[in-house]
This record gives sequence, structure tokens and C-alpha cells, in this order.
Amino acid sequence: MTTQTQRAAINPWTWSAALGFNQGELVTEPARTLYLAGQTAMSGDGTPQHAGDLAAQLALSLDNLEAVLDEAGMSLANLVRLNVYTTDVDGLFEHYGVLAARLGAAGVAPVTTMLGVTRLAVPALLVELEGTAVA
Repeated sequence: MTTQTQRAAINPWTWSAALGFNQGELVTEPARTLYLAGQTAMSGDGTPQHAGDLAAQLALSLDNLEAVLDEAGMSLANLVRLNVYTTDVDGLFEHYGVLAARLGAAGVAPVTTMLGVTRLAVPALLVELEGTAVA
């Protein structure tokens, strides 16, 4: 018999739900937990893509995050935590709807932290997504 993962949004305030994230996610009885390394706008051979185009980098980073989830038999619906690192916070907010729409389509609002950083491991990269998923 497979144990179904139980998730409950924890939101002592309602403002964050309107922005597409929960303040906390209580997960009980997970069968599996996947810790995802930071995913960026890299091609399958490890070449940085879309230099200077934050929107395209965000979309590809999310595609790559989904590819790792898929390889583990999961999807965005399993994502419970998402950390977003960017070298351009204002620019990321301009394109955040891309991320929010895909999470919303998956029916999730994972606990999210966004951090502005001076640079990422590869200087041409502008955004990196790191997460935790449970199934």
C-alpha cells in the first residue's frame, strides 16, 4: 500500500498566497524527498544559454528544474520549496509571472525565498532555481 503525501499550506497572513507562495508547507508521510541542485539556463551539454536575457534564462532554468523532477518521477506539483537566486532582483520581478504561471498551472505555491546575489557560478547567468520536492 502506497502512502499518499499529505501537504498543508501554513499561512498566518494571506498576502503571500496572492503572490503565489505559502509561508510554510507542512508535509507528513512523504514516501520520497528530492533535493534539487540549483538549475540555471544551461544546455544539455553544460553551455550557458540566453546571455543577457533574464526572461529566457528564467524559462530555461524552470525547464531544467522540471527535467530533474521528471527524471525522479515527479513534477512541479511535488515542489514544496523553491529558492530563487538572481543577479537582478528588479529584472526578475518584471518576469516573475513566467514562474508564477507555471507553478499555478501545477497547482502549487511552494515556500519560496528570493535572494539577490552579486553573481552566480557562471558569470553569464542571471538566475538560478533550487528546490525540494516530495512524493
